[in-house]
Amino acid sequence: MRGLKSFFIAVSMYSKIPVPQFAWKEEDMRYIFCFFPWVGGVVGACVYLWHLLSGMLEVGQLGRVLILAAVPLLLTGGIHIDGFMDTMDALHSYQPREKKLEILKDSHIGAFAVIMLAAYGMVFLAALSEVRSLPNVRVVCAGFFLSRCLSGISAVSFPLAKKEGMLFAFADSSQKRIVKAALYLQALLCIGCMLFWSPRAGGLAAAVALLVFVFYYFHSKKVFGGVTGDTAGYFLCICEAGMIGAAAVCNILGW
Repeated sequence: MRGLKSFFIAVSMYSKIPVPQFAWKEEDMRYIFCFFPWVGGVVGACVYLWHLLSGMLEVGQLGRVLILAAVPLLLTGGIHIDGFMDTMDALHSYQPREKKLEILKDSHIGAFAVIMLAAYGMVFLAALSEVRSLPNVRVVCAGFFLSRCLSGISAVSFPLAKKEGMLFAFADSSQKRIVKAALYLQALLCIGCMLFWSPRAGGLAAAVALLVFVFYYFHSKKVFGGVTGDTAGYFLCICEAGMIGAAAVCNILGW
């Protein structure tokens, strides 16, 4: 029952998918990150279903790609995009670390957030439009799961920039050894599926995700002193775009 509650908390926190609601207790928050990738699994499944349906209905390329990009936003409510935008504002402020952390908490949107989101959206859509083969589409869909495995690992392994906020509350309450073991196992299984579906695209996408993961560790530690809920959203967006870009390159090369 406790694991089921942790699942419902993870889904209600990181998506707009309706689930039973109840009062959160500390013991129910210990395994939330174990189920965080499952939200990505639902996102990936819905993206894959739309890809198949759009082919059956002979939907045009523009409609197919735009709805593919909209599915993750609709299912997650844009929570990770919000973190991406806040992080972009902080990074482009060129202020001391303390001021950057204040900017992360600011609910207002700055010019750089809008500019970088527009740039991100164009790159994301361009890459997505080049992913056509079914095996590579499967790799992209699995990427939504893998990115959340890595994000969960970072939350319970990387230094935290603040001792406050939702990420700190979840990470502080987590049974870190069990959570890490569960997330590493899920990540390995996901990478295995990606390699099975498309050895080249799956391998390149997984390699890009791991490189982004390493970059995220050093960059967040240097700039913010650790990770926050906002930087976690930033990582997720960059990681997913990188994997889609890798699958697009493979499709262009005929892999």
